[in-house]
Amino acid sequence: MSNMREQDFVFTDADFRRVVNIIYARAGIRLNESKQSMVYSRLARRLRALNLEKFSDYLNFLEADLKHEEWQQFTNSLTTNLTFFFREKHHFDMLSDQLQKLHGPVRIWCSASSTGEEPYSLAMTAVEVYGSLNPNVEIIASDLDTQVLAKARNGIYSMDKLDKVSTERCKIFFLKGKGENTGQARVRRELREMIEFKQINLLAHSWPLVPYFDAIFCRNVMIYFDQATQRVMLEKMGRLLKSNGFLYVGHSENLHHMSEWFHSCGKTVYRLTDKAIHEWGSST
Repeated sequence: MSNMREQDFVFTDADFRRVVNIIYARAGIRLNESKQSMVYSRLARRLRALNLEKFSDYLNFLEADLKHEEWQQFTNSLTTNLTFFFREKHHFDMLSDQLQKLHGPVRIWCSASSTGEEPYSLAMTAVEVYGSLNPNVEIIASDLDTQVLAKARNGIYSMDKLDKVSTERCKIFFLKGKGENTGQARVRRELREMIEFKQINLLAHSWPLVPYFDAIFCRNVMIYFDQATQRVMLEKMGRLLKSNGFLYVGHSENLHHMSEWFHSCGKTVYRLTDKAIHEWGSST
C-alpha cells in the first residue's frame, strides 16, 4: 500500500495500524490488511461530518477524550452487520425441535442482533411452535452498534428484505406499508413486544443479563475475535446457559478449542459438557 492514498482524506499505513489497534482494544474486533479500503470508506464519513482532512486528526480527536460520543460513531462504523431473516435455516429447525420439548417460560439471548432479522426470526419460530402470538418466551437481543439496535426496535424493513420469508409468514407477521410507506413492511407489534433490545459489548467485564438461557445465538461473531478472546467470551456464555440449553454458532465457526466445556449436538450447535455443568453450576 502506498504511504498516502489518492483520496479525499489523508490515510496512511500508520493511520490504518492505529485504527486496527484501537478497534481491537475497544471491541475485540480484528481487522486484517484486506479491510483497509473498508476502513477508509466507512470512517471517511465521520471525517466529513467533523470537517477533518486527515485520519490522524480524527484519531487524535478520539483519543483526546475517551468518553466522547464520537467513540460510538467510530465503533458503529466498523461493525459489520450482514444479516437476513432465517439465515442458516437449519438452526431455526433445530430451535423449533428444542422449543417443542420445553414448557415455558423460555429464555433466548440473541447476542448479535444487528438490524433485527435474527431475533424476529426467533420470535416467529416461537410463535409457530406454541401456536400463539403471545407465547411464554422472552428474547433478549443485543448488539454493540446503537444504530442497528434502533432500526431493530422499529422493526421496519424494505420489502426486498423479506425475500427469504415465506408468503404465509409475511401475511401473519408483517404489516405492509401504504402511502408514503409503500415498499416497506413492519413486524407485528406482538413480535416486537416479545423482544428486549439492549446494547451489550461482548468484551465488557460483565453483561447486564440474568441467567439462565435455554438458547444463546452467537452466530458469525467469533470470526472477528482471536482465540483467547473467544475462550473468555464463550466461557461467560456457558455460565449463562441452562444445563440442557443450546449454543448456536455461525456456519464457519466451531468450538473445537473449547471441547472441555462444549460438545457438538448438531450442525454448529453445542451443549455444555458434564464438566461444565458440574463446575459452573448451570440451572436445569
